Amino acid sequence: MSVDELDKRIVAALVEDARATYAEVGAKVGLSAPAVKRRVDRLLAAGAITGFSAQVDPLALGWTTEAYVELFCRGRTSPADIASAVTKYPEVTDACTITGDADALLHIRASDVRHFEQVVERIGAEPFVVRTRSVIVLSRLVNRHDLLAPEAGG
Repeated sequence: MSVDELDKRIVAALVEDARATYAEVGAKVGLSAPAVKRRVDRLLAAGAITGFSAQVDPLALGWTTEAYVELFCRGRTSPADIASAVTKYPEVTDACTITGDADALLHIRASDVRHFEQVVERIGAEPFVVRTRSVIVLSRLVNRHDLLAPEAGG
């Protein structure tokens, strides 16, 4: 699917405010509400827009500890096996395969350090895990929720 300049401006407006009405988005990009709806429907159908969600403050929900955990796995553990295992843990907010010595990197949120320790112990007990290496986040310096928003006009 090709994404033109108007599509990029619509996506940028929705990243800025996913609750905006089609009329509000249309006013920003110079289209009618029905035209915006048609374009959003097309972007959704093509998978360019994957959904709409609320951004929450983890601290407000009691998740005060944030950490990254490297997983070192046995033999030829597949990414699918890693994903299947770590998906069981609601504290794992993101997981990816990586370059370097580790096989995967997990982003974990927990209520406190003890809770984090328990999660790492459970993950470390998975049959394919050889060891883990963790770093706890002290303070978040940059947090770009809208990083993928296309620049208007660019």
